[in-house]
Amino acid sequence: MNTKQLRQKILDLAIRGKLVPQDPNDEPASVLLERIRAEKEKLVKDGKIKRDKRDSSIFRGGDKLHYENIQYEVPESWSWCNFGDLCEIITKGSSPKWQGINYIDKSINSILFITSENVGTEKLLLDNEKYIEKHFNEIQSRSVLKQNDILINIVGASIGRSCIYNLEYNDSNINQAVALVRLLNSEFSMFIIKYLNSEVAYNLMIDKQVDFARANISLSSLAFFPIPFPPIAEQHRIVSAIESAFSVIDEIERNKADLQTAITAAKSKILSRAIRGKLVPQDPNDEPASVLLERIRAEREKLAKAGKIKQGKDESVISRGDDNSYYARLPESWEVCRLGDIGEIIGGGTPSTSEPSYWDGEIPWITPADLSGYTEKFITNGRRNITSKGLSESSARLMPTGSILFSSRAPIGYCVISANEVCTNQGFKSLVPFVFETTGYVYYFLMAQVNEIRSRASGTTFKEISGTEFGNTIITISPLAEQQRIVAAIESTFEQLENIAAMLV
Repeated sequence: MNTKQLRQKILDLAIRGKLVPQDPNDEPASVLLERIRAEKEKLVKDGKIKRDKRDSSIFRGGDKLHYENIQYEVPESWSWCNFGDLCEIITKGSSPKWQGINYIDKSINSILFITSENVGTEKLLLDNEKYIEKHFNEIQSRSVLKQNDILINIVGASIGRSCIYNLEYNDSNINQAVALVRLLNSEFSMFIIKYLNSEVAYNLMIDKQVDFARANISLSSLAFFPIPFPPIAEQHRIVSAIESAFSVIDEIERNKADLQTAITAAKSKILSRAIRGKLVPQDPNDEPASVLLERIRAEREKLAKAGKIKQGKDESVISRGDDNSYYARLPESWEVCRLGDIGEIIGGGTPSTSEPSYWDGEIPWITPADLSGYTEKFITNGRRNITSKGLSESSARLMPTGSILFSSRAPIGYCVISANEVCTNQGFKSLVPFVFETTGYVYYFLMAQVNEIRSRASGTTFKEISGTEFGNTIITISPLAEQQRIVAAIESTFEQLENIAAMLV
C-alpha cells in the first residue's frame, strides 16, 4: 500500500467510526444537531441567512438505515445529516473577466483572487497567486471570504477538494469553480474538512454531479450532501488521531523523497565508476581493448570498401596524456577513442506528412516524443510507422537491431537500443556499432555522459548536438569480456535499486 492509499485508508476508518473508540459519556451527535438546527432557525427568522428550499432528515447511527446511496453504517452515537444542516452555503464565485476586470500585480489596490488551483487538500496553495482590482468585491460582495470559511472545488477533476480559508485579511474572492461555505460552528470544521477530502466523499460528490460531460456539482446538491456526524468530543479525538497518523506518513514521504534522490545519485555513481574501470575487477586473461579496437578498425575498413559507409580517418586510439590525466588513470588493458570510430553516426528524417503513401507502413519510426517517460532499455516501435516509399524518399535511414538511438534535441539525452530494425526522425543522432557486441557497454557509457554531451550542444532557438560533435565524444573502451561483466554488474545493481524504488510507490 502506498502512502496515498494509506492516508485514504485512515480517513475511511475515521469516517466510519472505526479509527478511535466511542465513549458512552459523549453527548450523542443528534443532540448537537438539534441545537444547530435551532440556532439556524433563529438566524433564518432574524434574516441573517436564507432558509433551505426543503427540510432535511437526520438519521441516527445504529438503526441500519442507509442515507440515500450510502452503503455503510455509523456508530449509534453518530448521526447522518445534510451538509446544509451544518452551514450556510453562501455562493460560488464568478470570473472577473465577465465583469471586465483583468488580473493585476499585487498592490494596496488589489485583492487575492482564489481559483480551484489554489484550493488544495486541506490547505490553500498560493504558489500561483492571482490579484484583481478591489472594486470587484463590490460587485461580488457575497463571495468575499472570511477566516474559517470552507472552500470547496465544485468543477473539474479536483471536485470535492476542500480547505479552510485561514488568511488574516478578509477581502479575498473566488471564481466560479469554488463554492464558499460558512459553518454555523467552526468547532467541527476540521472533521468536516477531513471527510470532504476522503475518497468516500469524492465518490459521493461524483454521484451527485449535475453535468456528466465535466464533473460539476451544484450548490443545491452540495446543501444536501450527506455528512456522517460524530459527537463533538469524538470528532476532536478523530482529528487528533488522523493528524498524528498523517505526521508519521509525512515523515515516511520525506524519507522516500530522500531515498529516491539517493537512488538516482547511486545510479549515476555506478555509471561513473563503470566507465572508469572501477566497477568490476580486471582479469589479466582478458584480451586487451587494443585488440578489440583493431577488430573494430578492420570491420570499419570492410564496410568502407563495400561502399556502405564513408572512409574515415584512422584516429581510433587517443593518447592517454601525462601520468596525472584522467585517461592515464584507466586500467592498462583499456583504451580511449572517439565515438565515431567505433560506429557509424546516423541522423534521421521525416517523410512528408502530406503524402499518405509514406505513412502507416511496416517500418517503425521513432521520435524523441516516443521516449518521453519511456524507461525501458530496448524499443521496438514508436507511435507511427512509415512505408518503404516514405523511407526511400526521405532522409530517414533504416538501422539494424542493436543500434543505439540518442536524441540530439528537444531534449538531448534520451537513449535506447533498437530491438529490431527501426528508423528515426531528425531528432536523433544514432550510433550503429561496427561490432555489435559493444552495444550494451556503449549504451551505458552514453547514459553516464549525457551531461557532458549536452554541454557541447549549440543553437539559439533550441540546443542540439550535431552529428560531428556527437561523433567526437571521447569514449573509454574496456576489453570486450570486461564490458560484458560491466553491463551485468550495472543491470544487477540497477534492478536492486529499482526494486527499492518500486516499494516507495
